[in-house]
Amino acid sequence: MHNHTPRSAGTPEWRDALQQALPDANVPTLLMVLVHLTGDRKWLAPRYQCSYIRGIDDNDSGGLEDAVRSEICAAACDAIVAWKAGRPPALNAPDAATLVEMLSLSVGEKIPDAYGKMIAAGLGQDPELAIEQNGAFEVPKGYCAVIIGAGVAGLCAAIRFKGAGIPFTLIEKNNDVGGTWYENRYPGAGVDTPNHIYSYSFAKQDWTRYFALREEIQTYFEDVATRFGVRSHIRFNTQVESARYNEDTRRWAVNIQAASGDTETLQCDVLISAVGLLNVPKMPAIEGLERFTGACFHTARWPQDFDVTGKRVAVIGNGASAMQVVPAIVDRVPALTVFQRSKQWAAPFDKFQKPVPLNARFLLREVPFYQEWYRQRLAYIFNDRIHASLQKDPEWPHPERAINKTNDRHRAYFTDYIKAQLGPRQDLLPDVLPDYPPFGKRMLMDNGWYRTMARDHVHLVTGSVTRIEGDTLITDSGDRHQADALIIATGFDAINMLASFKLYGRGGRSVRQAWDENGAEAFMGVAIPGFPNFFMLAGPNTALGHGGSVVTLLETQVSYVLNMLRQAMHQGGPGFELEVRRDRHDAFNTRVQAAHERMIWTHTGMSNWYRNAQGRIVATTPFRNDDYWHMARRASLDDYVLEPARLAPRDASLETSA
Repeated sequence: MHNHTPRSAGTPEWRDALQQALPDANVPTLLMVLVHLTGDRKWLAPRYQCSYIRGIDDNDSGGLEDAVRSEICAAACDAIVAWKAGRPPALNAPDAATLVEMLSLSVGEKIPDAYGKMIAAGLGQDPELAIEQNGAFEVPKGYCAVIIGAGVAGLCAAIRFKGAGIPFTLIEKNNDVGGTWYENRYPGAGVDTPNHIYSYSFAKQDWTRYFALREEIQTYFEDVATRFGVRSHIRFNTQVESARYNEDTRRWAVNIQAASGDTETLQCDVLISAVGLLNVPKMPAIEGLERFTGACFHTARWPQDFDVTGKRVAVIGNGASAMQVVPAIVDRVPALTVFQRSKQWAAPFDKFQKPVPLNARFLLREVPFYQEWYRQRLAYIFNDRIHASLQKDPEWPHPERAINKTNDRHRAYFTDYIKAQLGPRQDLLPDVLPDYPPFGKRMLMDNGWYRTMARDHVHLVTGSVTRIEGDTLITDSGDRHQADALIIATGFDAINMLASFKLYGRGGRSVRQAWDENGAEAFMGVAIPGFPNFFMLAGPNTALGHGGSVVTLLETQVSYVLNMLRQAMHQGGPGFELEVRRDRHDAFNTRVQAAHERMIWTHTGMSNWYRNAQGRIVATTPFRNDDYWHMARRASLDDYVLEPARLAPRDASLETSA
């Protein structure tokens, strides 16, 4: 649980800093602090009802009158100073109904009742989600795990496994943690989710920006690995080549190779894949690409010593990576050509590159409950608010432009925004205005993309590059474009999951064979029939296409896995085998696809990276965040076949602990 015990009375300088910061507070968040510290339900009265939030604004004033805001700030100052002097919070852990009432007041709209327990967990009130789980797990002697990947998912798993007392080894192919943030070093790389929620609930941070750039995010994950003591468990510069399940020993044999070329086989009782979706760069099939005479690389492999200054640059792709890198380099190049196959929607990004003011950082860092509630508000604003608007309305008369009335209003809003960004270059509108409904592909955040496209030395080309001759890119229409450097911004192979290593389950059957008919699918996105004692994080149908923080999702999945293991250890004993039931798996995935059929990503004519060759949506979840959270918290052994420990002891000669 989060520690909000009072500390020694603040110094006069601290109190002065508090008084200086409070006028700049996010008032809806400050109200929540008052409820906790005073326990007075007065602060939930209609007088303090905050206004509805338009778009993704923080709504700092809450839409409240100046006199009301002043009253709140004055009362908060007294309550915070009293807490600092030793008075404990009057309402440390409100019940679920009160938490829903609090968030509803704070965001200006009715929050579903199901959110109550999820808010409580986010505030650190769920003991099962605490990092330290001493005594909660009956870990068999010699039991161990292997976790593949030290990115966001793998670090979360490592920290939670350490807290549960489960021995583990973390395998990482790079020479430090961070995963995608370690690898993606292109100019402008950063988060498009607020970093106050793109961070672990158990590891708060004093962020300098609302949307951190790559360096600050990477530093955060490096610090977390050190802070929670998991570095000693990590094998860096080591690649997992394959993993094979042994039905006799009920263990996994994990074949690894170090950078030196040395190979080794680790044995483990449970295998966790944390390789993620965005780890295998997707390269376009272009004739002559490998013979391009200038510098040529994928954004995820940006050379550390490469400088674009003075070069004619071509960029293939206009997705999330391109939308970051293109505006970041436009002022350093004499000519910039962008090749797009389709057009992209992008939302206004008012907080792009904006620092968190020092007063706001003081409150987020020093005031109890403040960062926790700021996170809760962000989580709702960026998560499930638009989910209902992504459902198809079969009666809607204009399916060519939208899927329902609300989606059509979104289209009008984003269209007006694009027109405003283009300014006098309205001639570009046909080249940048998408011809599909908003949110039909991942909604991007506008880093200045449309203004960049309107620059005189930028050329936007719609069509495919079919071949390359020397320094010349030739499109499907026959046009020729010269460049000194070619940047590939075509994303990642997110559909071909678990592609970075070979995985063999029961009977030696590979995961590629298991997924041959339907593509990638898993129960809860984490468990696959025929692959006992194996779980994957950020698996099929768990990407957040409708918004939200993947970090929060990963925490939920890791908690689910640990809950299942805790139950299995208790009932199965040493050497247990845990495998998801085929019928539960199939029923879950039937439900997933049925839900997707009602959503925008299966809309007629839509193409996106969420779908596989069979036309199934395999990347994104169709569920609201709170729906999935409750499914995960109801982790039940009834969904699995648990084979308990065999009577015969395991052969000690087979024990090569990870």
